[in-house]
Amino acid sequence: MDTTQITDTPPPLPQPSTGEQKRAARGATRPGDRIFLGLSRGSGILLLVIMAAIAGFLTYRAALAISKDDGNFLTTFEWNTGVNPPVFGIAVLAFGTVVSSIIAMVIAVPVAVAIALFLTHYAPRRLSGPIAYVIDLLAAVPSIVYGLWGALILVPHLNGLFGWLNDYLGWTGIFEWQGGAARSMLTVGILLAIMILPIITNVSREVFRQVPQMHEEAALALGATRWEVIRMAVLPFGRSGVISASMLGLGRALGETMAVATVLSPDFQIHASLLDPGGGTFAQNIASKFSEATEFGRDALIASGLVLFVITLIVNGAARAIIARRKEYSGANA
Repeated sequence: MDTTQITDTPPPLPQPSTGEQKRAARGATRPGDRIFLGLSRGSGILLLVIMAAIAGFLTYRAALAISKDDGNFLTTFEWNTGVNPPVFGIAVLAFGTVVSSIIAMVIAVPVAVAIALFLTHYAPRRLSGPIAYVIDLLAAVPSIVYGLWGALILVPHLNGLFGWLNDYLGWTGIFEWQGGAARSMLTVGILLAIMILPIITNVSREVFRQVPQMHEEAALALGATRWEVIRMAVLPFGRSGVISASMLGLGRALGETMAVATVLSPDFQIHASLLDPGGGTFAQNIASKFSEATEFGRDALIASGLVLFVITLIVNGAARAIIARRKEYSGANA
């Protein structure tokens, strides 16, 4: 008796028609998809148009002011737009903005990353939840509240720190203190660090939570300690996210206005010591002078705002370049 081996072969799947293939190649095939695609493209184009409009407006008004400037806009240590001819420059403002932001980042980023690691890998859940909630609340506090707190509480209590820095590091010249109120660039940097700390902490915490559990378990299976797991699995995975969080914090530090204006004693001198009262930033100078400025004075302030706009674009571009070089560590490629 002949036996025949019977094999169950699934029927062939229906192949899309040529028309369907062409529509799929073009992108969206349904009305809802086409609408969403159009809205997405329109939003992207609208954003570019707005950015171009802002840049064009700032450039036009800045050109009107700089063309009448009797000094060098980039190197003049003076801001006097009410005389004829006007003399103004951004040397002090650029120095103060960059220095205060660097101080804030040096203080805030390590502390924020440490807090994020503690909340995600060390703290028990009943403790990490309330701490994370408090940090979220700190991120929502208005800047003027930080400024009032800095002027009334922080400034009077920094004399001890300034005296200690002068005693042990005053020989460097950077931390030399001649006495007086602690309304200096270091004070501004400390206040900015407190303000940007919640932003960097929250974003870093969410990034560290996205680390694949298998990465950590594999490191533990190989005998790694908890710190080695963080160093080999968590930090490399979250590096690009921490950089992005730091850039968000830096953006706020660069553009902070009211808090800086509240705690700083502005002048148009570059002080060698970070503890000497004085200095200024772009945002603080615009906020303090805009309401009383003439039409030409406002154009001059807009010119300084253009420089801040360019600095912000450069910082964000540098951050994107750093993240692009670290694509192998991003969550999308993990």
